[in-house]
Amino acid sequence: MALYSAAAAVLEGLERGDGGIKNLVYNSRFPHVRQLYALVSETLRYSPVLEKLLAGAALLQAEKKLPPQLAKVLVYDLLFGKGLKCGGRWKALARRHRARLEAELARLKVQQKVSRNEDLLAPMQATSPGASQVPRYVRVNTLKTCVDDVIDFFKRQGYSYLGKAGSVDELRALSGKKFALDLHLPELLVFPPQTDFHDNLLYTSGHIILQDKASCLPAFLLAPTASSHVIDACAAPGNKTSHLAAIMKNKGQIFAFDVDTKRLATMNTMLMRAGVTSFQLTQQDFLTVDPGDLKYSKVTYILLDPSCSGSGMVNRGPMEEAAPSAERLQALAGFQRKALSHALSFPALQRLVYSTCSLHREENEDVVQAVLQERGSAFRLVDPFPSWPCRGLTAFPGAESCLRASPADMLTQGFFVAVLERCEEGAAEPSCLPAAAEENLHQAAEGREPGAAPKKRKKKKQQVK
Repeated sequence: MALYSAAAAVLEGLERGDGGIKNLVYNSRFPHVRQLYALVSETLRYSPVLEKLLAGAALLQAEKKLPPQLAKVLVYDLLFGKGLKCGGRWKALARRHRARLEAELARLKVQQKVSRNEDLLAPMQATSPGASQVPRYVRVNTLKTCVDDVIDFFKRQGYSYLGKAGSVDELRALSGKKFALDLHLPELLVFPPQTDFHDNLLYTSGHIILQDKASCLPAFLLAPTASSHVIDACAAPGNKTSHLAAIMKNKGQIFAFDVDTKRLATMNTMLMRAGVTSFQLTQQDFLTVDPGDLKYSKVTYILLDPSCSGSGMVNRGPMEEAAPSAERLQALAGFQRKALSHALSFPALQRLVYSTCSLHREENEDVVQAVLQERGSAFRLVDPFPSWPCRGLTAFPGAESCLRASPADMLTQGFFVAVLERCEEGAAEPSCLPAAAEENLHQAAEGREPGAAPKKRKKKKQQVK
């Protein structure tokens, strides 16, 4: 019964706007995170169907003490899931109404002229076109393998490689078992939407990371050098941390922070599978980390991806799609401003990336503007990617240096990225990208893999056969 109660609590949190699915699931303290996440996600996916079933069967009218979100969870597992394997009084209650619910489900199928449960979901797809058009992005984990070897592996599995994409429209046209190299990021492969690799050997062995293109940009644009010290301020679930480690070739030091023990444990497992060794996980609120601690005296790079409304996520559930209240946005923006200002107080910091998966100006341009005004001339925005077509909103002079994207424009999750660098008196203007990232882009343009020598290929890392 604890599973159903925990799932109902997450759904109630989503309805109140307390956060996204991942945050609420990880913060639930339920011992089996994956089981809970799967149940919540599937209940959300079937939510419109479940609402029709509850209304048609008049379940909430018959059982006035049954909370609506708990009713959804119970009916989902009864009719579409594993059949109420957990015990408790709510299980008995749901089973008392099984005949009515099954009759209502049969009536709904007849009404929509479908025979399978899954077919009831088809009409829902039109309500979230963004999710259906975003490709499956696969980041090659260069700590374990290289792009050429991964491409060869997929070819042996029957996929057709189309080479480097020349435009977003080419990515939009991917279908079947065709895939391409991304036109912007040199270690990112692109497959048609909904391609599933969760059981693929490359994924289970940590040779590839299933990571949206938007999520890959922060570490790529931070581009820390191999021997540097880096802070990943809000690190879980760890994809960006593993990307930082790959860019740094497992050298230097990454300090990763998160407040939740279970999230850190999950992250540790993920990083170990990816072959990351140069990291130190700490259960701590980043706002309480002392910038004057000698441990962080060499930190020159910070990646800050704080909690946000998640309004740019295209795979959100129905209850997550509602716009957050003004009070919720104000609270989030207040936290984000504190986090960004705190990050800029580290004495050796030279470069910082601030990113969110939010579409709201209040969490993006307004946060950057407020902190830059607070910090005076100590830091400045730089344009990290001049060729990127989608720019920041014109909220203040220089905001166009920030990057934005959306499913329609860039085929990614909706996101925002700002890159800040310390101003040095008398220093030359900073380059758009640090040398490491610039070299990656030049190599991609020349058809070479990132890190490859101009003529002679380096020895391959582990090869997956």
